[in-house]
Amino acid sequence: MTGNVIVLGGDGFCGWPTALHLSQLGYDVTIVDNLSRRKIDIELGCKSLTPIATVEQRLNAWKEVTGKQIDFVNLNIAEDYHQLRDLIIDVEPQTIVHFAEQRAAPYSMKSPTHKRYTVDNNINGTHNVLCAIVESGVDVHLVHLGTMGVYGYGTAGMAVPEGYLHIFVDVEGTTKEVDIPYPSNPGSIYHMTKTLDALLFYYYNKNDELRVTDLHQGIVWGTNTDETLLHPHLVNRFDYEGDYGTVLNRFLVQAAVGHPLTVYGTGGQTRAFINIRDTVRCIALAVTNPPKKGERVKIFNQTTETHRVRDLAELVSSLTGADVRYYVNPRKEDLENELVVKNDGFLELGLQPITLSEGLLEEVVDVATKYRDRCDASKILTDSRWREDIPLDHIGSEIPAMLEEDFIAAD
Repeated sequence: MTGNVIVLGGDGFCGWPTALHLSQLGYDVTIVDNLSRRKIDIELGCKSLTPIATVEQRLNAWKEVTGKQIDFVNLNIAEDYHQLRDLIIDVEPQTIVHFAEQRAAPYSMKSPTHKRYTVDNNINGTHNVLCAIVESGVDVHLVHLGTMGVYGYGTAGMAVPEGYLHIFVDVEGTTKEVDIPYPSNPGSIYHMTKTLDALLFYYYNKNDELRVTDLHQGIVWGTNTDETLLHPHLVNRFDYEGDYGTVLNRFLVQAAVGHPLTVYGTGGQTRAFINIRDTVRCIALAVTNPPKKGERVKIFNQTTETHRVRDLAELVSSLTGADVRYYVNPRKEDLENELVVKNDGFLELGLQPITLSEGLLEEVVDVATKYRDRCDASKILTDSRWREDIPLDHIGSEIPAMLEEDFIAAD
């Protein structure tokens, strides 16, 4: 496989292993990143559980072990529009992979400042990319990492389709068939920005015939891929704190350091999941299977399985012996939900999903155990809340936390 690919946000949790994987496949990769996630580490006072090398060390290590070069450009796509446009003209990428968004729902809800930053960064960045592609005149396929969270988690008992809902409408007594975008139902400011992204894609696809693939990804678990294991400086980041740590990774770190597993509410939330190794494979499949000119936005549900949070906690507890503790849910969401997701698109392209297994869980536990001395236990519980009247709970209970409205009534 050959061709030029720009990976926006290529220094991040999903972007870094994806950049390596595409380079290994033979693409000429350029990473664009303003290193904002590293700066957020400083803001939160919490570093990655795994030690992260500098960008320069990472790229030098990759060239050392593979002989392949990945270029790096430090710019902010939400602000440096003209530099982004000129880079597209200079590189002439066949594909731009867009990871360059603030990706954490809890972080987006920490304060008005964080809400505004998330909207400014995500929406301006995505629109700048689209506008720059059009102005450059380069025929670019944009692959965007979205989220399953744009759908919300109330599915009326039906399987969530891949982007479009086939419906029947009555038009003056005549039944007509039509495809509409599946209704969005964002659950945080972060998720809202992803739904606004979708409208931007819809418009530029319709107006300028941009070729766009939007990947609605589930919660990622795991940390390393085949490529990140080739050298210590290539290791992927591993977030475990309450804002950026994904739920299963958090549980595995908590077990490794002897902290109770933090289940919010009843743990009845059903979520979609995908292993980080499948993330990079799905991106590669999307890159090699672009939509045709004039084709509508292509949407994949980039997920391999669904699990209820309390079931995951029980699984990790049985594997590690960790205690389970329930905390008041800081999110405004249903206590329980069902979730069935269609993922036929990637399966038809040949994806053989990695599903949850004790072997892979143990691999992550090994990573967590190796670096547990780097864990700051005071950062495990989140201080982010969806509303100010939701109480902060840093104590928890052995039984599911009382309902939010019960807490409010008791005050």
